[in-house]
Amino acid sequence: MVSKTDDIPASVPDCNPVDLPRDGAGDGAQQGTGTSKNGVKESCGCAGHSADTAMVNGDCAHTEEGESKQDGNSEADGGEDSNEQEVIVIQDTGFTVKIQAPGTEPFDLQVSPQEMVQEIHQVLMDREDTCHRTCFSLQLDGNVLDNFAELKSIEGLQEGSLLKVVEEPYTVREARIHVRHIRDLLKSLDPSDAYNGVDCNSLSFLSIFTDGDLGDSGKRKKKGTELEQIDCTPPEHILPGSKDRPLVPLQPQNKDWKPMQCLKVLTMSGWNPPPGNRKMHGDLMYLYIVTVEERHVSVTASTRGFYLNQSTTYTFNPKPANPSFLSHSLVELLSQISPAFKKNFTSLQKKRVQRHPFERIATPFQVYSWTAPQVDHAMDCVRAEDAYTSRLGYEEHIPGQTRDWNEELQTTRELPRKNLPERLLRERAIFKVHSDFAAAATRGAMAVIDGNVMAINPGEETRMQMFIWNNIFFSLGFDVRDHYRELGGDAAAHAAPTNDLNGVRAYGAVDVEGLYTLGTVVVDYRGYRVTAQSIIPGILEREQEQSVIYGSIDFGKTVVSHGKYLELLDKTSRPLKVQQHKVLNEKDESVELCSSVECKGIIGNDGRHYILDLLRTFPPDLNFLPVDGEELSAESQRHGFPRQHRHRLACLRQELIEAFVEHRYLLFMKMAALQLMQQKANKDSNKTDVPAITESSQAAKDSVDATQTTGAAVSRDSTDPTDHSTSAAPQMATESEENSSKPTANGPVDPTGTQNGECKSPLEGKELEESIPGLAQAKELAETLVSEDGSGIDPKSREVVLNACKAVGSISNTSFDIRFNPDIFSPGVRFPEDTLGDIQKQKQLLKDAAAFLVTCQIPSLVKDCLDHSTLPMDGATLTEALHQRGINVRYLGSVLEFVDKTPAKAQLEHFYRIGIIELITRCAKHIFRTYLQGVELSALSAAVSHFLNCFLSSFPDAVAHLPPDELVSRRKSRKRRNRVPGGGDNTAWASLTPSELWKNIAAEAQSYYHFKMQCESVDQVVEKYGLQKTTLLREISVKTGIQILLKEYNFDSRHKPAFTEEDILNIFPVVKHVNPKASDAFHFFQSGQAKVQQGFLKEGCELINEALNLFNNVYGAMHVEICACLRLLARLNYIMGDHPEALSNQQKAVLMSERVLGIEHPNTIQEYMHLALYCFANGQLSTALKLLYRARYLMLLVCGEDHPEMALIDSNIGLVLHGVMEYDLSLRFLENALTINTKYHGARSLKVALSHHLVARVYESKAEFRSALQHEKEGYTIYKNQMGEAHEKTKESSEYLKYLTQQAVALQRTMNEIYKNGSNASIMPLKFTAPSMASILEQLNIINGIIFIPLSQKDLENLKAEVQRRQQLQELGKSEDPAEGSPLELEDKIPVD
Repeated sequence: MVSKTDDIPASVPDCNPVDLPRDGAGDGAQQGTGTSKNGVKESCGCAGHSADTAMVNGDCAHTEEGESKQDGNSEADGGEDSNEQEVIVIQDTGFTVKIQAPGTEPFDLQVSPQEMVQEIHQVLMDREDTCHRTCFSLQLDGNVLDNFAELKSIEGLQEGSLLKVVEEPYTVREARIHVRHIRDLLKSLDPSDAYNGVDCNSLSFLSIFTDGDLGDSGKRKKKGTELEQIDCTPPEHILPGSKDRPLVPLQPQNKDWKPMQCLKVLTMSGWNPPPGNRKMHGDLMYLYIVTVEERHVSVTASTRGFYLNQSTTYTFNPKPANPSFLSHSLVELLSQISPAFKKNFTSLQKKRVQRHPFERIATPFQVYSWTAPQVDHAMDCVRAEDAYTSRLGYEEHIPGQTRDWNEELQTTRELPRKNLPERLLRERAIFKVHSDFAAAATRGAMAVIDGNVMAINPGEETRMQMFIWNNIFFSLGFDVRDHYRELGGDAAAHAAPTNDLNGVRAYGAVDVEGLYTLGTVVVDYRGYRVTAQSIIPGILEREQEQSVIYGSIDFGKTVVSHGKYLELLDKTSRPLKVQQHKVLNEKDESVELCSSVECKGIIGNDGRHYILDLLRTFPPDLNFLPVDGEELSAESQRHGFPRQHRHRLACLRQELIEAFVEHRYLLFMKMAALQLMQQKANKDSNKTDVPAITESSQAAKDSVDATQTTGAAVSRDSTDPTDHSTSAAPQMATESEENSSKPTANGPVDPTGTQNGECKSPLEGKELEESIPGLAQAKELAETLVSEDGSGIDPKSREVVLNACKAVGSISNTSFDIRFNPDIFSPGVRFPEDTLGDIQKQKQLLKDAAAFLVTCQIPSLVKDCLDHSTLPMDGATLTEALHQRGINVRYLGSVLEFVDKTPAKAQLEHFYRIGIIELITRCAKHIFRTYLQGVELSALSAAVSHFLNCFLSSFPDAVAHLPPDELVSRRKSRKRRNRVPGGGDNTAWASLTPSELWKNIAAEAQSYYHFKMQCESVDQVVEKYGLQKTTLLREISVKTGIQILLKEYNFDSRHKPAFTEEDILNIFPVVKHVNPKASDAFHFFQSGQAKVQQGFLKEGCELINEALNLFNNVYGAMHVEICACLRLLARLNYIMGDHPEALSNQQKAVLMSERVLGIEHPNTIQEYMHLALYCFANGQLSTALKLLYRARYLMLLVCGEDHPEMALIDSNIGLVLHGVMEYDLSLRFLENALTINTKYHGARSLKVALSHHLVARVYESKAEFRSALQHEKEGYTIYKNQMGEAHEKTKESSEYLKYLTQQAVALQRTMNEIYKNGSNASIMPLKFTAPSMASILEQLNIINGIIFIPLSQKDLENLKAEVQRRQQLQELGKSEDPAEGSPLELEDKIPVD
């Protein structure tokens, strides 16, 4: 089978892995098993068992695995690798069984011993010829197999056994499952579920651009090499310079989606439920069906199957009709009475099975689309039934009704995790329960806001109500009972849930045995924030005062502690950097805590230790927390901090804490090393020994301050040991000055000297170490000191460590250990007298961390944008870039100001623009939130369209359409008091005007982000910052969950507003939740990346394949991280020359990115570009072009034309067009790329030289040699200045110049001939060369940063040397490809929460 994990469990040969290689489930025959999600859930009636293994196995985990073989192990046929696998499970070779279903030929099915019988059921319900059966058993020699038995436990089941499919009698539950499944089959190609955001369906459009599947699935069209037939002209709006940004192409119409109608109506009959006497005849329920031929029939579902009865709409006659067409399956019945059904159903199933499984598997979390076409609302019995029965999940099909979420979430955490198979099983269970919980919580939160759930305290006013639904507790984000009065009221109550969620995420990641957190999901919907939590057993029966045995329920006035909690929390204190500390309670006794005071410990009735209210897990952010009598560092003050914030819950992000501690660690090592050097130097003269140490520790102290004040930014990679502390060693400083003066020629020189000490590659570090004699040995010595516990070291060395510890603020005197006290500056918390010294230290540490954010992290972000190692394209990717460096979004104003003051501001224009859009749309979102709370449900679409008009439309006096009285008796209904939150007859929203909204946005920008924006109207802003209205529309819709009609909007009309209420289709929730990680898989992935970076491609490839299997095992087939894995695999396949495999993996990556991240997410755009490259390499030119055009269209929509990434897209398009001899078009794109590269990389960069060369080649093909020469000369000059005369690039360029000159001369000669001798001149044949595909591909590889690895040993040596040379060049700020880093670097980082 598939998993080649012999190296892991080898250490535990006796382990009994449950089902590690499960992802190969049923490889061979399972090509198409993507049962739609409902199909799965119902047919597996086990979704509700407590989450022991049975639930894990039985629940809906299987389909995904069935699919997952699609991924990465396409070569897996049964017995492959069985020898490697033996270590894990001896009998784990796959085998084949024959399956005999009624009315079909027996067929072979490949299965694995790990599978359960249940999974064969899934396969059969998905196969084209057996998909209409749901109620059957599998029998081996007349014995019925147990659904939940593993195949290996069944006696007599072996290679070649014959399994019979036997039809079983129906029950009401089975009949309902059957009807549901038929409905799913009928709707399997219908995208409406994806538009409506239900059942984890989402959109994907790749197949429209590739005309079906790309792989070698036998359907490959003729190779695209016949150039004549390719139509290369892109639509007008894609051409460079076009100002038109249409929306409609975002969702091209798929011809498959025009559904073939099989039935007009299929619905439950009004005669349900059957009366008693009919029940005793076996009637289970009645259906009403209208066929395409307009035949109205009434059908009885009975225990024996389905038959026609004689009822009509108004008379009940349950007797069988004549003929009754009794059939075991509804499909067989309908095929007999309706020829159209038979024909269309068959072709529908053919199409369904042909779609790529990734287009139809459910995603783990719901993805919503912000646009949708007008979809006709069709009659749908299943949806209707679901709406009536207010389903909580699939209650009617689950034993035991609602799920006990808390029990499931906690039991999965308790599963064993000693070896790999156990960990996989545990992580899969955790992930599964989490995604189910997130879906249920989202549904519940919407029901709460829509007023469908009864409050548990119905007497209170609406803001204070709390709800319980489906064993989940819901509360609204308002300041109830003045709980947060001192912290900022409603603003604090709104921020607390997300802080709490971050705390839950952090404790969940540390994963301490015996410490439990609540399942937590935060949902923003219709202007309300709802927190959904799982319920601690027993908490509802008792008062909070009695249950809290650790922490405080009144923000620190009364505090209690508990030994067991201290022991558990102590295990988390090191990874989370939380310091154990004492606080005073109301009786002035000191109480020991290991978390913030708000963190409460409650022991549930189940005996588990829960912690909740983790909103202060991380220390406060002093830049946004003015405290009387406390001065921030000069650096922070210079940037205008501290600033007043809406609430007092602003805390630092975990990423910042990590970066800060890392920064301090480097500092610590350096000081220890420098002092040890001094000691060595002073060994000779004992007299000077002692003073030297004290001096040096003084120097060390200065150097800490120096790093704080000059802000020598430390780079993000932990690899570089050199963050030069300026005053510590003069020789160091001079060295770094030399280093930093070079890059600044290209980049900005920052006034605070931030450049100083920013060094990215390990190489620079090495030079430095060599330049200071003895520093390296001293460092090693220092490391040994730190690694020991401080005993057994001679006292001098101990003193060194002590000094260094003091200088960097470590809490221990013998080793480096920085932790924060989260209660400092919390109002109402008091500390014992004897700890005040510590408290002072802690305060200083917090000030330092706040200064570090402003002086190091923000500049380092800007620098990364300048050298293009960070390329945000939209609001989401910008936010991610900020968060990765630990910068909170509330710093956005400061970041933009910093960019504004940067000398190289022009090269950051794209970043600045994206920042402005993010700032504006976030301000608009804040206003929209309160705006929506005052809107009653019947006016929702009118209110949303009015808001969008005020926000985006140039129409100056947007007037709200109060909903026309569709229902006349408006006056009467007013009197009834509306109990929906925010209900009421509020029409204040209608008075909003565009100028007022923009005034509010400017005020919000000033008060929240401290950013000054002069703007009276949308047009002014668009003009001033160069924004696009479509981009603003996308950002605001995505942030607030609005879904709008897909059509062209005229924003600029001054005569009528852009939006009407018909244009607002839906409003979706915006959901935040924890993303459980697959840790083992992630380690494999990282080590694979590392191997690749060292040039060991084969080993890297194997590790990443392994990671892919493990990811599939944990997440199922669809996940962001699997997407990154596939992309990297494809890139490796490509570099190693396996183009078809690269194409197949990248196709999966694109599909997955569309489905999991969204069809226009920046990652999806990049996946499209990679796929286009591999298509071109496979000779599919027209497909490559279509994909590139799609990428360019999405890019235009998401961030406009002016973006460094656009240069890459345009260079790609230009090259492909050059290859198909569309020279004029090609030039338009290449010249645009040249312009953009020149703007963002500087006119002297190597990227620009390459751009000039590409343009020159096209001019050469057009025989316009003068222009070609002009461009190539530009390129030559850059190469000569940057690389020197001797470099191969310079030589190549000069050769090409000679060739061009010859051609030009020859052409001129010929022209002169013609002028002189007229038409009878003897004309020399000129060489006009169409470019070869190989040369085009070579250029494509260069611009996409791909270098091929020659595999002989000598070549590898050369390559390594080349890589190092590249890196040196990069140090000089001149690398071939700044965006790519070193040539082998694959720019795939798995997004880490």
